[in-house]
This record gives sequence, structure tokens and C-alpha cells, in this order.
Amino acid sequence: MRVDLFDFELPEASIALRPPVPRDAGRLLVVRPGEALADRSVRDLPGLLRAGDALVFNDTRVIPARLSGIRHRTGSPGLRMEAMLHLREAPDAWRAFARPGKRLALGDRVAFAPRAPGDHEALDAVIAAKGEGGEIVLRFALAGPALDAAIARIGDLPLPPYIAGKRPTDTQDATDYQTVYASAPGAVAAPTAGLHFSEALLADLDAAGITRHTVTLHVGAGTFLPVKAEDTDDHRMHAEIGILDADTAGALNAARGAGGRVVAVGTTALRLLESAADADGTLHTFSGPTEIFITPGTRIRAVDALMTNFHLPRSTLFMLVSAFSGLETMRAAYAHAIASGYRFYSYGDSSLLFPSEP
Repeated sequence: MRVDLFDFELPEASIALRPPVPRDAGRLLVVRPGEALADRSVRDLPGLLRAGDALVFNDTRVIPARLSGIRHRTGSPGLRMEAMLHLREAPDAWRAFARPGKRLALGDRVAFAPRAPGDHEALDAVIAAKGEGGEIVLRFALAGPALDAAIARIGDLPLPPYIAGKRPTDTQDATDYQTVYASAPGAVAAPTAGLHFSEALLADLDAAGITRHTVTLHVGAGTFLPVKAEDTDDHRMHAEIGILDADTAGALNAARGAGGRVVAVGTTALRLLESAADADGTLHTFSGPTEIFITPGTRIRAVDALMTNFHLPRSTLFMLVSAFSGLETMRAAYAHAIASGYRFYSYGDSSLLFPSEP
């Protein structure tokens, strides 16, 4: 499909720079294809679902994946650079997007250090591979838990560029940009639909008979990349690592078999479930990379409803929601959201989407 079909105008004022307070105070646009749009609140979610429905959360935890350092090369002056980690390649290696990528070469040594004054302890790496669009592979001097600890010490939280370009990251973001149930470190972007859930809202969902389940998809920095191709067939998704265990797959299959609905909290949860589903929607264990790209025409097999924030124009995520509820339905929903003052993107409001007819 033509990528320009997924374009729309979004005023700068619609982009949220801070999340709702408290977490569950955001607005929720309910979208049922063929029916009128409904303006609700995130706090209304327990009443919008049914006892026996199964909510699926992504329990990934954001790591401080933005590293600043100095490139060293024999015979050349030091060069300041930045690397955004996005995929673990090995215990001692990460795939990353680098700036300025064109000025880096295989074998260059990089010393990453904290930005805090007076702290000069560095983490050394070598550029082991180069790809397109500034993508590199960094092989570090440390590995495993020691490397994890060093990255946690020197890295910065990778707020999305549409927020980081307008204000600096601060200590409040360290709390705001994690879900309350985050437990599996490895993401470089938050599964943002989950940011709306407070402990109180989770308790209300439990009381309403709605079950909770977790999967893991370590969100990569590729989620921020624009679609540069003119046609969706020419776009390449970056791989992300996901896990769905046997117990969770069995519980979700059983919930659906008993008449309950599988409700994905976020596009990341939906993408993992669809990666793990067979042709009739039965879920199986999954562990490894997924590059699934969901666009209109893709059949959604394993998910019956989707809670998700409002996404960027021309993005793979707006393509996904258009595949789920229909392109014209979502264009109308986004026009309504903009006109009605909904807040967009990672720290913005949310929506509850139901599928279009096959």
C-alpha cells in the first residue's frame, strides 16, 4: 500500500510532553467500527470489558540505552558520538543506531562515559560491524551482567525524539517512562499503553473478573524510525526479541475457548501474540526475534481488542491500528481525537479499539 495513505496533519500542541497525573487519569477513545466513537476515561476500562476477558501486558523494562562517547582512531582526533542501543546481539555485543554514523569505521574504538561532571569511568567498545542508516554493532569490553551494570551506570533514558527534542530528560521520567509492572530489562522504548495502568486500576480489573497475563517484547529503537519507503512492501522492520511461555499461551487459549476476549495492552503485546499464533489463532510458545509488520490486509488471528496510544503519521504503528480497525475508521478516529483535544504519543491519552469485520 502507498505510505501516504497513512499520513495526517497533527498540531504540535497535540503532542504530550508529560503523562497524565495520576497514571489512570488519561482519556480513552473507544472505537468500534460501524458505531459512533465514544469519549471515555482510562478509569472506565473495567466496565468496558467483560468478566472472563484476558488482558495481555508487555512486562519489558526500559534500560538507559542512550550512550554518549568519544570515537578514537589512530591518526585522527577524537570524535564525539552517540549510540542508541536497540538489539542485544551477544553477551558482549549490542546493535545500535549511531550518530554521526557515516564517520565511523570498522575497528574504531569508542569510550562511553557518563555525562555527570567528575565521573570519568568509561565503558570501552569496538565497532564490529556497520549497516545502513547509521546502524552499527558494538562489541564491549564487558559482557553479561557486568555489561548490564555498566550501561545502567552511564546510559541515559531514551525518551522518544518528539519529547527529547523539546525538553531534557529528568528524574521524573525515570518513573513516568516505566510501567508499574515492568520486570524484564531490555527495552529501549516503553510499551506506552501500559503507562496508563496504576495499582488501583489493576485491582479494579481483578475485581471485575478480568484476568491479567504478561508477555515480553523488548521494544527497539526502530519503533521511532520513520517509514522512508513510498510503499509498505519496501519497508523493513527491525527485529525485536519476544517471549511467550507455555503457561501464558495455554491460559490465553483457554480464556478464548471459554468465550473470553484476548485484549492486547499495546501494539507490542499484539505483535508478539500475532507472531506466536497459528492460522486459526491458537497461541504457541515463542522465544526469539520477530520482524512482523502488520498492515491493512493482514489478518489478525489472536487478538480481539487493542488498547493503544495515538501514533505518529506514516508510522508502522498507525498502519497496525489501521489493519486492526480499518483505515477509514482510524482516520476518522484520529480526526476526532485531534479536534477533541486528545493528547498524542508516548505520554498521551489512549484508545480502545475493536476489530473491523473480516
